[in-house]
Amino acid sequence: MTHPGTLVLIMAAAVLAPLLVYVTRRRFRVPLVIFEIALGILIGPDVLGWAHTDEVIDTLSDLGLSMLIFLAGYEIEFAAIRGDTLRRSLWAWLVSLVAAIGLALLISGGEVFKAFVIGTALTSTALGTVLPMLRDGGELKGRFGTVMTAFGAVGEFGPVVAVALLLSGRRPAESAALLAAFGVIAAAAVFWALRPRKPWFTRLTERTLHSSGQFAVRFVMLLLACMLGLAEVFGLDVLLGAFAAGILTRLVLHRAAPESSDVVLGKVEAMGFGFLVPLFYVVTGIEFDLDALVHDLAALLVVPLFLLLFLLVRGGPVYVFAPKDLGSADRAGLALFASTCLPLVVAITTIGVDQDLLGSDEAASLVGAAMLSVLVLPSLATRLRSKAGGQDRTATASDAGSEAEAW
Repeated sequence: MTHPGTLVLIMAAAVLAPLLVYVTRRRFRVPLVIFEIALGILIGPDVLGWAHTDEVIDTLSDLGLSMLIFLAGYEIEFAAIRGDTLRRSLWAWLVSLVAAIGLALLISGGEVFKAFVIGTALTSTALGTVLPMLRDGGELKGRFGTVMTAFGAVGEFGPVVAVALLLSGRRPAESAALLAAFGVIAAAAVFWALRPRKPWFTRLTERTLHSSGQFAVRFVMLLLACMLGLAEVFGLDVLLGAFAAGILTRLVLHRAAPESSDVVLGKVEAMGFGFLVPLFYVVTGIEFDLDALVHDLAALLVVPLFLLLFLLVRGGPVYVFAPKDLGSADRAGLALFASTCLPLVVAITTIGVDQDLLGSDEAASLVGAAMLSVLVLPSLATRLRSKAGGQDRTATASDAGSEAEAW
């Protein structure tokens, strides 16, 4: 580790962030992730210059992003979102992708690969950021939460697939073949996960649940590592493997150890939200090119434009294709939540900069707009639905307030 003090600073920022949420909760409703990124910017090279990333920190940050996508994949209940809701979410995302790439071609002056980078970033949804908000508000299991899970899952999974096809550096046909091969193996893994587990699996899970053995947690980490490695072998984005690992883990645990699955998930979430995920967000702040944004007026002015595009390109089709049983306030709230993005915007713009397809100023503008989306859109969606009374709400009005306090 080149800068050993950086890890200490990152964890200090991770501890300080929820304290700031607690202190400011009565006056400002600021999501936790915003404080994490802001503190990363503060200690980073463009402000105080205390923290600097190296290979170890970058590896841990990549693991944090993988864990975030893994947990998002775990939350998806395909039995609840299949059918008409899933079809609507697929159509909404495909329309978003076509519109986003078309607009990006205009923005980029006809540069095709830059348009692919900007376009795929505009279609993403921060499911891993939105779901904890809905869960803390008690809405995840209700009708709105189910619909949001469907639209968010496609908004998380779709851009990852698009990146694998459009930005892998290979010919599209070759990328499609590799993606199909990965899909076949993943489908075989799903079939394996759906098979009944032997009684020893359940017994060992329960016996080591509160011991140093932690069999189930280790098994989950093995699944994650295998799927990440498989995606790497096929030359695909590792986020695809992380998402698939989350889906597989849910299937295995709910069939093999249904009574212990929540406890096992709690332990995995403790590792994720307690260490790896905040590390990813703080490092995002450290690596954020604030200098390029502040000293380039054009890049700064583009930030609200990109935020508007997130709303129009992603939120517009979501509003149009939302299930008919949702009221206007819920449809608007769904569109605002679906337009909330950040993790994949960071990942996609990083790929674009690394491949010299996107300038650092353009990447900073996109990430800045994504940060604003996390800061503004979920709070706006919550207030809009709260004023309208919402539909099928499983939480009281005070629960909606506790959501803001928790974040």
